[in-house]
Amino acid sequence: MPALTEWKVPPANQPRIGDYGFDLDRALASVVGLHSIIPSDAFTADTLGTERAGNGVIIDNGLVLTIGYLITEAEAVWLHVGDGRVVQGHALGFDSVTGFGLVQALGHLDLDPLPIGSSNPAKVGDRVVMGGVGGRTRSVASQIAAKQEFAGYWEYMLDEAIFTHPAHPNWGGAGLISDRGELIGIGSLQLEREREGKPEHVNMVVPIDLLKPVLDDLRKFGRVNKPARPWLGMYTTEVDDRVVIVGVSAKGPAASAELKASDVILAINGEKITSQAGFYRKLWALGPAGVDVPLTVHHEGVTFDVVLASTDRARLLKAPRLH
Repeated sequence: MPALTEWKVPPANQPRIGDYGFDLDRALASVVGLHSIIPSDAFTADTLGTERAGNGVIIDNGLVLTIGYLITEAEAVWLHVGDGRVVQGHALGFDSVTGFGLVQALGHLDLDPLPIGSSNPAKVGDRVVMGGVGGRTRSVASQIAAKQEFAGYWEYMLDEAIFTHPAHPNWGGAGLISDRGELIGIGSLQLEREREGKPEHVNMVVPIDLLKPVLDDLRKFGRVNKPARPWLGMYTTEVDDRVVIVGVSAKGPAASAELKASDVILAINGEKITSQAGFYRKLWALGPAGVDVPLTVHHEGVTFDVVLASTDRARLLKAPRLH
């Protein structure tokens, strides 16, 4: 993980104490760095790497909330505190539906948790802080730029994600802190959008209200204790009201059915597909993981029907080891 001294947020984008009605430094002290090691033969090693680094937020005694891709299949997790200390952690749980991940510190962090707020009342234009490990010089004074649906290419969707601007350069697992000094989201992605004809970078943040229904299960079982969604193992994008495959996972149902990049998904279960979000909603409405998924596909001038045997993605993942 890069040393904290190696980079800083540009001064103009750093939060200033006088701009907020809460103890900014105390709130930011609850953000820790996270560094995980993943086995080279892990399912996600090729796509997400064997070494991952980002942030996490202390939400309870030794309990750190982060973004799940940082700790998926991790065999070792280290938590870096702003004062230079390093504490070993354990990847406690991951929820593929929300994207949240939980880490339990295996040593004393000696830091106060950040109070959990509610993301629902947050409005476009609200002043927020994207908190990274290392305090104000590694955090960004942001505003909520949008609250809207987000569909990701990896069979992931949020009905209402939070988007912030300016973007944090080390966004993964960063804490979105409201003007009340409460945690209202966890950083997931950096995206580019066009605004007034110019490209602009924003952070996509998973709203904290999605955590409350799954937190107890993640702590007890490491995953949400209900049937998993059907997973097809395909990466898609939306082009001119069409859902186009841009890649397939080597061990997934789409690969087994010999679907290829550039194939177009025309329909699912006989219902026409015109958007990624519509595709996901119809897919997940068919039933839990294991359900057969009938697709109509267009491939190089030929249209055909194929049935994919969906699966639970978690079955392909290595379980975290407790050291």
